[in-house]
Amino acid sequence: MATTDRQTPTLALAHALAAAGRGLPVFPLSAAKVPALRSPHRDEQRPTPCRGECGLPGHGVHDATTDPAAVRALFAAAPRATGYGIACGRAPHRLIGIDLDVDPAYGDDAAGSLRQLALQHLFTIPPTVTVLTPSGGRHLWLTGPADATVPNSAGRLAPGIDIRGSGGYLVGPGSVTAHGRYRLAPGTAHLAPAPCPRALLRLLTRPRRTAAPSAGPGTPRTPGRQGEGLVQFVLAAHTGQRNTRLFWAACRAYEHGFGDALADALTAAAVRTGLPEHEARATIASAARLTSGRDGQANGAA
Repeated sequence: MATTDRQTPTLALAHALAAAGRGLPVFPLSAAKVPALRSPHRDEQRPTPCRGECGLPGHGVHDATTDPAAVRALFAAAPRATGYGIACGRAPHRLIGIDLDVDPAYGDDAAGSLRQLALQHLFTIPPTVTVLTPSGGRHLWLTGPADATVPNSAGRLAPGIDIRGSGGYLVGPGSVTAHGRYRLAPGTAHLAPAPCPRALLRLLTRPRRTAAPSAGPGTPRTPGRQGEGLVQFVLAAHTGQRNTRLFWAACRAYEHGFGDALADALTAAAVRTGLPEHEARATIASAARLTSGRDGQANGAA
């Protein structure tokens, strides 16, 4: 676990200003990788979420800016910030983050899964900015065209591959979190984010598969064998894999239109592996929000 000292917030600001100077919109993060400034609307009941229209800080990724004076003001308001987030999908770079995790639950590391996708769909990942994460994973920085909106996703391409696009953010290199420091991979500091290969961009922007037409109004789609497979996937989890497997399975269920119908079965499976019920239901709820795009924070950090 990383330790912080009095210099950590100063260094976080310095790294954030350097990133802003390269045209990357930034905002302060806490050691938990979440926005360091609390929402000014946390005690309000609002019909629609505010994304900074009120003019106050505390709107997470929507606070991100490249203006040095504004960056300093944000960090001054968040004196305990230990890192910074970089907003994806914003001009001029329109950053796309490919988050490659490392977890025995996937049978292989996510980098291997990405190589398989590249062979299958005939694209090559060009040399680009690469950030090493404390868990042993890595973030690949790519850029997208102005006419493409890349959605955030978790495990949609393959288990362990998360995508950060419009409305999401990446933890910037130099940030210190509760689990360690994010740092640039050797040999990539001089690189600019490379354009996303067209074949990969098509995979990232293709519409989600929707549920088949129901038998009648209000009739939910039933999970069937695919749902049974997702439950078995959760049941096979070992310690350290349980939450990850549950989240991935829940995302797949909601993407295919039977998330609500499978939620209880997934919860029961997760509880059998040792996950507390309240934690399992919270994880499934996060998957529901992410796949429906209802939660601006759920599509957040990588």
